[in-house]
Amino acid sequence: MTLHPQIARVTDRIRARSAATRADYLARIGQAGRDGPARGHLACGNQAHAYAAMGADKDALAAARSPNIGIVTAFNDMLSAHQPYEDYPKLIRAAARKAGATAQVAGGVPAMCDGVTQGQPGMELSLFSRDVIALAAGVALSHNTFDAALFLGVCDKIVPGLVMAAATFGHVPAVFVPAGPMTSGLPNDEKSKVRNAFATGEVGREALMAAEMASYHGPGTCTFYGTANTNQMLMEFMGLHLPGAAFVNPNTPLREALTTAAVERAAAITALGNDYTPAGEVLDERAYVNGLVGLMATGGSTNLVLHLPAMARASGVLLDLQDFDDISDVVPLMAKVYPNGLADVNHFHAAGGIGFMIGELLGAGLLHPDAKTVAGDGLAAYAKEPKLQGGKLAWEAGASASLNEKILRPVAVPFATSGGLKQLTGNLGRGVIKVSAVAPERHIIEAPARIFHDQEQVKRAFKAGEFTTDTVVVVRFQGPQANGMPELHSLTPLLSVLQDRGLKMALVTDGRMSGASGKVPAAIHVSPEAAKGGPLARLRDGDVVRLDAVAGTLSVLAPDFETRTPVEADLSANRHGIGRELFEAFRRNVGTSETGASVVL
Repeated sequence: MTLHPQIARVTDRIRARSAATRADYLARIGQAGRDGPARGHLACGNQAHAYAAMGADKDALAAARSPNIGIVTAFNDMLSAHQPYEDYPKLIRAAARKAGATAQVAGGVPAMCDGVTQGQPGMELSLFSRDVIALAAGVALSHNTFDAALFLGVCDKIVPGLVMAAATFGHVPAVFVPAGPMTSGLPNDEKSKVRNAFATGEVGREALMAAEMASYHGPGTCTFYGTANTNQMLMEFMGLHLPGAAFVNPNTPLREALTTAAVERAAAITALGNDYTPAGEVLDERAYVNGLVGLMATGGSTNLVLHLPAMARASGVLLDLQDFDDISDVVPLMAKVYPNGLADVNHFHAAGGIGFMIGELLGAGLLHPDAKTVAGDGLAAYAKEPKLQGGKLAWEAGASASLNEKILRPVAVPFATSGGLKQLTGNLGRGVIKVSAVAPERHIIEAPARIFHDQEQVKRAFKAGEFTTDTVVVVRFQGPQANGMPELHSLTPLLSVLQDRGLKMALVTDGRMSGASGKVPAAIHVSPEAAKGGPLARLRDGDVVRLDAVAGTLSVLAPDFETRTPVEADLSANRHGIGRELFEAFRRNVGTSETGASVVL
């Protein structure tokens, strides 16, 4: 199938925009690759320190003739998605020995849970944790003793941070190893109803707690299609997982077999063999375009609008919001997974999942089939499904048709003809909106603005019954430089209640919303941010704001707007407590949301 002309145009545009940075990047990793396996150049004393505790593997490590695989793990047992990683190193070391290799835990990286910090001060560290993860993984790999790396991570900032590190060490082959989603619990729509009932005082905290615990109930990724599961989708579309690995539940024979296969593949693609596949060659413009297509086709998390540009920059590829918009225009929305629908990721996987979707998109010319992957066979391998046959792992043809068209549809009859992510521009700045879960009659909202400087002010106004007419709620000074750009997802139940009462509501912010946010129109990531004197800092209560997701505009209808002096906010409360004082240097040096809000790139 010929590549769709719009996909080809966007790819060519990215390639041209990135020509200089990509060339410099490839030259750097090429030289590192030509230097050969790094540990062979270490002094004996250096190596002895690295191998001292490795027992029976010490001789093989010292000989330096077989691959040594570095494990970078985000294990902790506070994150349900990462708890299964506790036993992975033992499994990986055993699998490596059988494959004629060795494996060591190179280091751990922090992994915070946005579900725990949602609406709390700790959320102000969340976005910055991505760059900390990249830095920590860099420290782990800096020992220079590894021929390949396995990256163990799932959730919101962890996978992007690990990809940034894998790209930085782009001469080292990298395989990402998922842990899988938890089994289905309380349906997400029922949980959402309880949250809304609690927001209005119809039920108490005991009912809310019971619903939450029934939803988040065991090991594995949360089952809604938020940022964590969007990450897992991306790792397959970008060729960093083994095919079909993303949504296999933890603690199952198939999950263990896929982990073992990831070790075997990592050992096979080092520079010591004949199938050298450095991570930096996988992470080219085709991989990122394929990731963008997957994001649109699945209705994925808006957080990836921040993460993908940061990930791409680490590999010398420059993405722009226009790339997201142009790809969204031609990629159909093929999936309805909560919050875009009622199903969870287990239902999506059972209906045919990523394999069916990739096969369909390849057939329509919407993906680069020749993109390099860790599986080694181009992207077509990712249309296959892993199965255990007689106890052995094999890949066979995936579903040729959706098994539930209420959840997953073919390209020819999608839920929508576009991916539902729109760039917004206008005199209020530049941002994005996700409309895949927003009713069409709410794609255009024009109403007076109500201005707030933090989400707690919005909650107090809601409890006081102050929202009685159509309103554009503006929450400013929430950008990366102001306070680390926390998610404002705790506002979703309140705004949903107001919308359900018949009011036209919208949110405009220089902050973020969660990957689980949905039906309330939200213009997010507005840049320049208010803390840097951006247009939001000139808004006043009562200004009429127009959010038009059809035309892709975000504007205020005030004749004197351009001549107003920007408001300044007292941000001192964001500077201390819950570790925030440690991140002052990050807030001072962070980039804009348009370029990924990164500190390190």
